[in-house]
Amino acid sequence: MSGTRDRGTSATVSDTAPEIFDRSARRHRRDRAARDYAEHDFLRATMLDGIAERLDAVTRGFTDILDLGCFDGAFAAPPGARVARCDAGFAFASGQAGVQADEDRLPFADGSFDLVVSAGVLDQVDDLPGALSLIRRVLRPDGLFLGAFVGAGSLPALRSALRIAERDRPAARLHPQIDVRSAGDLLMRAGFALPVADVETLDVGYRDLGRLFGDLRGMAASNMLAQRQVLTKDVLARTIAAFADAADPRGRTHETFQIVFLTGWSPDPSQPKPARRGSATASLGDALKR
Repeated sequence: MSGTRDRGTSATVSDTAPEIFDRSARRHRRDRAARDYAEHDFLRATMLDGIAERLDAVTRGFTDILDLGCFDGAFAAPPGARVARCDAGFAFASGQAGVQADEDRLPFADGSFDLVVSAGVLDQVDDLPGALSLIRRVLRPDGLFLGAFVGAGSLPALRSALRIAERDRPAARLHPQIDVRSAGDLLMRAGFALPVADVETLDVGYRDLGRLFGDLRGMAASNMLAQRQVLTKDVLARTIAAFADAADPRGRTHETFQIVFLTGWSPDPSQPKPARRGSATASLGDALKR
């Protein structure tokens, strides 16, 4: 585990990835969130439930597991499995006796794990294609990757309120988001076999914008863009008013989180292969006519 809060632990995958996020600010926000994280963990808990369902559908066992972005260690490993915990934040990593490292700077040797699980962090990585490639590399042949993160279409109420508040001079205040189709393409680009990307929607009602901001800070998901701008008092007041104007008759403004789930396997000769193009012996048209 790194002995400092300001440095990662290994080399980057690519030196050409754009700097989207402030790595230092991200580590600081994760350390700040660590103490009271259990009060704001509903989003990651939903992700872990979805990952557990997908894992239950797999009939094989796993012995060496990487929990990538471990937060408070809530991921429950199968009985008898060995789990390595890794987090970009010093407090989360040290609290789980884990390794501090960014997802696109993994310090693990190739082929170290037969299962990698990542919930709630891959949407905050500068080099996501590189991070997925590293995940595939640390997996053994026929190893499984299960991931989940906040995807495109999330936080529409906050996004709308900010547009209203900053109609004349809008600023980038929310993180870029990846849609489910692009997520599937990234899995294939990273070299995963049998890639699957799907999305589930979580709706949450908020009585005021302060509650939403509190949850985002508490889950270490507040603005950490490298080019972020200060939210002035005037803009904040207009954003609060616009968010309140969107409330339902019960006084709750509904916010939506689109959770993208990823499933991919490290390639292995034993895995099923698609049929060779042109090898079919029956006509779909004839079958439909019958």
